[in-house]
Amino acid sequence: MSHASDRYPKHPAVPDDQVPAVRVDALTVTAADGRHLLHEASLTLRPGRLVALTGPSGSGKTTLLRAVTGLLPPGTSRGAGRVDVLGHDVFALTDRELRALRGSRLAYVGQDPGSGLNPRMRVRTLVRELAADPERDTVSALLAEVRLPDDGRLAARRPGALSGGQQRRVALARALARRPDVLLLDEPTAGLHPELRDEIGALLLHLAREHRLAVAFSCHDPELVARFADEAVELGGHLPGPRTASVAPGARRPVHRPEEPPEAGPPVLEARDLRVAFGRRGQGAAALDGVGLRVRPGSALGIVGASGSGKTTLVRAVVGLQRVGSGSLSLDGTPLSTGLRGRTREQRRRIQLVTQNPLGALNPSRTIGAALGRPLRLHRRCPRSAVRDRVLDLLEQVGLPPAFADRYPHELSGGQRQRVAIARALAADPDVLICDEITSALDAGTGEAIMDLLTGLRERRGTTLILISHDLPLIADRTDSVLVLDAGRVVESGRTADVFAAPGHAATGALLNPAGAAEFHDERADRLR
Repeated sequence: MSHASDRYPKHPAVPDDQVPAVRVDALTVTAADGRHLLHEASLTLRPGRLVALTGPSGSGKTTLLRAVTGLLPPGTSRGAGRVDVLGHDVFALTDRELRALRGSRLAYVGQDPGSGLNPRMRVRTLVRELAADPERDTVSALLAEVRLPDDGRLAARRPGALSGGQQRRVALARALARRPDVLLLDEPTAGLHPELRDEIGALLLHLAREHRLAVAFSCHDPELVARFADEAVELGGHLPGPRTASVAPGARRPVHRPEEPPEAGPPVLEARDLRVAFGRRGQGAAALDGVGLRVRPGSALGIVGASGSGKTTLVRAVVGLQRVGSGSLSLDGTPLSTGLRGRTREQRRRIQLVTQNPLGALNPSRTIGAALGRPLRLHRRCPRSAVRDRVLDLLEQVGLPPAFADRYPHELSGGQRQRVAIARALAADPDVLICDEITSALDAGTGEAIMDLLTGLRERRGTTLILISHDLPLIADRTDSVLVLDAGRVVESGRTADVFAAPGHAATGALLNPAGAAEFHDERADRLR
């Protein structure tokens, strides 16, 4: 897509740069039980400006963004305040007027964009159906704009064949296809590697400056906010932090680092030569090509790599959610079916996955208490009479009050839903816990406490952790060994400290040194041509 400003022609009624495109005054949003999700919140967005919403998980960032669209979370109501968008009081508009506003002039990309992508449609159709420009190269131009250069294969994929980071950028391309005047994004950089995070930050600033968009985004990354945002609006309020046992306030729990090599000892889980290919009958390009992993009881393995390198596909294959073309799995030396249906209930219990986007993993019709109680009953982890108490204990462990047991997923923020997903995995009392970017939607303090909780499980129970993260300091601090993926292959593995201290592959070096990443990506593009 050309960066020329005429790609975004302005409507006659769009205010000039001195007149706010969005003004929120003293907005209070109340839940059905009287709780304040927002209390007298204010926000001003102007054309050409990039505004960041910051604050701890549960402080109301998502609620404020949704209020600007005129769609408050179900079961909530506006107690006071006003929201004006492009000269309209959004709460005074009819449903038809509101749909027209959102359909062309106001775009919103949620925190879990993958759930908004039709799983049966291909990327090219998802983007083209909203495009205001009918030109043939529109889809390719929009994908290039959001840093998804297309070689003809990505546009032909369906959402299930995309990484979490790729899904986020496809959702952003769909939003830009409408040529909006106001762009709202909820955690657009969550789960992206640092280089891409910076690219998206720069892209948002570019859209604001060059196309005179009024842009607001929520973010937990203070460094990114400081580098790219024109203004930061901080929302307050915080729930109690996750429970940490036997740790002094402010202290960091020591990380268990075994003396023997990570490969020593019998593995609790092993994958060999896994191959996954998308496309018709699995004949497309390989998303995984001969990938393996081996983890011992009580160890912690980090899986790193650029967005789209195959990290999520690998762990989905391990838990049986992704069809495998070839390769094998074993649990405690016993062959493990590559499909979920071929596994016993006990085998399914022993390997649990916390996904990157928890909204799609939680049943919207079940309360949080029911969601946590189900694995306790299914896997018989406690007497039926004790299920309610165990549910409340799990909530406390992840830093959520007991009252959350009676709420539904849509009543929680993205970070709160992530903590529920962690609690649900813990309810099964797994031997192997796989976590896919579980701290990306959490503020720094909550993320640190969650990692302390998981480290405690290793020490007390010998739980094996597999962590996917673009946060390399977290991987360095919390894992014993690391696996580096690039283009669906393992390019480097070993002790985390050794690999990070002296990377032996250009892909690892690019992750550790984003400044040199451009040269690496150019070299990889040349190899793929």
